[in-house]
Amino acid sequence: MTRTVCKTLLLVGCIATARLLARDSGSAGLKLNTGQEIYETACVACHGPDGKGTPKSIAGFEPPRTFPDFTRCDQTTPEMNTDWKAVIRNGGPFRGFSQIMPSFRDALTSRQMDKVIEYLRGFCRDSAWPRGELNLPRALITEKAYPEDETVVTTTLNAQAAPGVSNEIVHEQRFGVKNQIEVSVPLDFVNQNHVWYGGFGDTALGVKRELFSSLRWGSILSVQGEAMFPTGSTTHGLGTGVTRFETFAAYGQLLPANTFVQVQTGGDLPTDTSKAPQTFFWRTAVGKTFNQSHGLGRAWSPMVEILSNRDLMTGASTNWDVLPQMQVTLSRRQHIRADAGVLIPVTNTAGRSMAVMFYLLWDWQDGTLTGGW
Repeated sequence: MTRTVCKTLLLVGCIATARLLARDSGSAGLKLNTGQEIYETACVACHGPDGKGTPKSIAGFEPPRTFPDFTRCDQTTPEMNTDWKAVIRNGGPFRGFSQIMPSFRDALTSRQMDKVIEYLRGFCRDSAWPRGELNLPRALITEKAYPEDETVVTTTLNAQAAPGVSNEIVHEQRFGVKNQIEVSVPLDFVNQNHVWYGGFGDTALGVKRELFSSLRWGSILSVQGEAMFPTGSTTHGLGTGVTRFETFAAYGQLLPANTFVQVQTGGDLPTDTSKAPQTFFWRTAVGKTFNQSHGLGRAWSPMVEILSNRDLMTGASTNWDVLPQMQVTLSRRQHIRADAGVLIPVTNTAGRSMAVMFYLLWDWQDGTLTGGW
């Protein structure tokens, strides 16, 4: 039997199960009171009794992308309950996944969906993994506390004074339960005396460690250390010419009604203060997320960042900026996101111009750039 035929038969079987549930869900003989009962009735045929998915010998084709392994904490904990509910309620194609996953909108109530999701969570036996609900929307500047698998390209355009374009390519990758490694590569273009120069700036390598996370309290706290190396050309203003170390703490807090606050505070410590100053910074991002399609679809997250930076060497007054912005999910799977905002200097505005900032974010753990649309 060919893979296509097997896949078609499995799809027909899954859809038939959903339709049968929708027809018989009100009957006295069908017990759908607990998450386990719902799973064993509606889900076990495809996802298996152990949550690892139907074996290949039964499915008849290779199923790594078709059937998630719910026992894999690294794969399941980053997903929010609403992500799972969107697929259960509306079917796989709603979030850019396989059509094998049918819609249970007419078969299960919202409460029953919540119960089966709670049961699915039990397949991950390690509670140390931080939950995806604590993975708050990424702001343009303020670092988030959640260890992530992302690639982000951020562009900054000078809106006033001398023209300039700076780009930062950041690759983040989780390892272990609570850790993340981060590589940052700037690519800048500056205009000096009406001549454009471009090249790489100072590259950075950092490690993040989550110290505490609690879904019950909606809180997550992490620390990160980062080394920045003088790989950019100081002649054309593309680097500092000195190795620097940055350390910071990042805190995220969920609040009622899908609102949130994120705080980052730390310092920049150069090895030679004659070339670059020691600075202290404090960054705060406050926002709220709105979801379309009954709270399960495209996400819009307006945010405002309040940013401060103080030179510890000269004793100059603190620079304060505000950065209103809007993040939106682009793909149906919500693994491709964009954010755009305007950086506005509030104090010490001489020599500090407004800037337009935007980024494109790819959560590559959830799929390819072309998948999930």
